[in-house]
Amino acid sequence: MSKPNYSGTFHMVEQQNMDAYLEALDLNFALRKIVCLLKPTKEITHNPETGAMKIRTLTTFKNFNMDFTIGKEFTEDLGPVDGRTCQTTVSWEGDTLVCVQRGEKEGRGWTHWLEGDKLHLEMRVQGVVAKQVFKKAN
Repeated sequence: MSKPNYSGTFHMVEQQNMDAYLEALDLNFALRKIVCLLKPTKEITHNPETGAMKIRTLTTFKNFNMDFTIGKEFTEDLGPVDGRTCQTTVSWEGDTLVCVQRGEKEGRGWTHWLEGDKLHLEMRVQGVVAKQVFKKAN
């Protein structure tokens, strides 16, 4: 059975528990407050046949790019986020993308899934969970 195509531009419409998540990543108070005010846009390019995916997270403060192939481990530079690197693998669990980021912080990773025109993101680190919901642009 084929996997969903995640390609598209998505604008954040909802966010929960981001400050606690960023605190678990050791971001300082001022930076956490700035990040929590941002309304990121995600631009995703996905080739379901090859598993190649590019996720661009765009804000007025900082942008973050993630290029990978689903199912293949790679070294991820999280410098723009918290100054760390980790070994990252993104894989399918049903129609859901699950990312495991092995490094300094335990239990780090994220999950993406689609529901209609909404892209859901759940981010995890050291037992703390933050959620964001994005709506697909027309």
